[in-house]
Amino acid sequence: MAEREIPEEYLEGYARILEEVAATGRRLSRDELDSRRNLGERAAEAGFGLRALVRTHLTAARDAWPRGRDDSAEEALAAVQQVVDAFAEGYERAQRLAVRQEEAARREFIDDLLYGRSDLGLLAERAERFGLRLSHEHAVAVARGPVAYDEGDAVPRRVEQALISRFGDRSILLTTKDGRLLCVAPGHQGEVLTYFAKQAHAATDGGQVAVGRPQSGPGGVVQSYEEALSTLEIAERLGLDEPVLRAAELLVYPVLARDRQAMTDLVRNTLGPLTSARGGARPLLDTLTAYFDSGCVAAEAARRLALSVRALTYRLERIHKLTGANPAEPAHRYMLQTAVIGARLLAWPDEVL
Repeated sequence: MAEREIPEEYLEGYARILEEVAATGRRLSRDELDSRRNLGERAAEAGFGLRALVRTHLTAARDAWPRGRDDSAEEALAAVQQVVDAFAEGYERAQRLAVRQEEAARREFIDDLLYGRSDLGLLAERAERFGLRLSHEHAVAVARGPVAYDEGDAVPRRVEQALISRFGDRSILLTTKDGRLLCVAPGHQGEVLTYFAKQAHAATDGGQVAVGRPQSGPGGVVQSYEEALSTLEIAERLGLDEPVLRAAELLVYPVLARDRQAMTDLVRNTLGPLTSARGGARPLLDTLTAYFDSGCVAAEAARRLALSVRALTYRLERIHKLTGANPAEPAHRYMLQTAVIGARLLAWPDEVL
């Protein structure tokens, strides 16, 4: 592609400055340096490359170079250095401002995208600037680590570089929000979020990643994002330690938690009697949790709790006596297990119902 020709306006007054400096040996004035900085800013805003601009200045310096006076060469060379330095300073200042404005626009877009605060039609138009077509399905993965992460931190940059190296652009948006890493990808490209989860888990020293279900339309990103956040919250309450959690595989938990009052009544009525046990409800609730998590295998549950099978059996009998429900009987098991899940979701008995 042919390089754009640099207009003469970005060299305005340059030859005159060189002539005067060569004749008098003076340094550039403050106004002259400011004028070079302003020209550098304008050139950057017009989209010209810095290398081409510097080359043009050097060519113009050669054409205006003082002839026949050896004692003026040093002053002219110093003037060229001052001009190019001031011009580059203005150019870089404009570039930094443009980057800050771009970052601000990107952050504003991401906030609007994830909170759904903007007009959906306008949001879809803005999204195309960042490579997203919101009329299609998108899914969001959210990764949390031991510390909070910002956009420019080493961990987000490392994950982004890995994604770009593997998939290129592919309409992927990687960002941070509230200290977490986020990846937005087209819904049909599940391999992107799988790879993101792998990279994020490694980069965050064993962090946990939740993947929301693909959702369509301008509001689909918000739905998938909120679903991923909810999955992380559920995992924390239930003590799920899997590195990757998929919302589609955990739908039973939001369904159970949807009617909070009904869940509260179930926990209170089913497990409430455990509070009268010596030591409170916590040891017996942990026993039920381990028993159900181990597939109702007493030996495995006892191992998880560091108990003998006899001690575990005694606890199960105590639960049966207090609640009237026998964990070993299928007819009672579903009610007890559902109540245990509800207790974990509601943080009972640590939280009063």
